[in-house]
Amino acid sequence: MITLYTWLTPNGRKVSILLEELGVPYSVHPVNLSKSEQFSPAFLMISPNNKIPALVDETEDGSLSIFESGAILTYLAEKYGRFLPVSGAARYKTLEWLYWQVGGLGPMLGQVGFFEKFSKTKSPIASARFIAEADRLLTVMDKRLAEFPFLAGEEYSIADISAYPWVVTATTFLGDVLGDRMSSKPALKRWLSIIGERPAVQRGMAVPAI
Repeated sequence: MITLYTWLTPNGRKVSILLEELGVPYSVHPVNLSKSEQFSPAFLMISPNNKIPALVDETEDGSLSIFESGAILTYLAEKYGRFLPVSGAARYKTLEWLYWQVGGLGPMLGQVGFFEKFSKTKSPIASARFIAEADRLLTVMDKRLAEFPFLAGEEYSIADISAYPWVVTATTFLGDVLGDRMSSKPALKRWLSIIGERPAVQRGMAVPAI
C-alpha cells in the first residue's frame, strides 16, 4: 500500500496526479504546513528535508520511503511502467524536462510567491529578478510546446505532470503578477487546457481533500 504525505501545494499535487493517472490505490496523509507538521519527528523520519511530498510504499521487500517530488515521480513511473519510457531518447527527453521543472520553474515561481505574496518586507530588486526569470522559463516552455504537443515530445509524461500544478499556480495564485505574461504564450495556454481536461489530473489537483 502506498501512503502519500502531502499538502495543498504544486509539489504535492504532482504526485497525487500521477497516482490518479496510474489508477493505483493509495492513502493520503495530510501534512499541514501552516501548523509546522513537516517538522514533526515522525515526518522527518520519512522526509529529512522537512518538505512535502513524501511517499511510503509497503512492498513485499519491505517499506520504502522516498522524498523529493522528482524522485517520487520517477519511482512510480518505473514501478508501473507508464509515463516514462524505459530507454532511448524519449526517456532522456522526459527526464530532461522533469529536472528542468524541479530545478528551475518550481523554485522560481516559489520565489515569486514569497516576495510578492508572503513577505511582509518588499524587495523591488528581488521581485523584479524572480519575475523576469519566471517569465523567461515560461517562455522556454511556450517555445517547446509550440514545437511538440507535450514537454517530452509526442507523448504525455511525468514531465507534464510535474510542470502542470506550477503553471496553474502561475495563472491563479500568481495570476495578478504573471497573468499579462501568460497571455502572450499561446502554446502554453493550449497545453494547460489539454492537461487540465484529464479526469485524473482533476482528481489529483483536489488532493488532499480537507
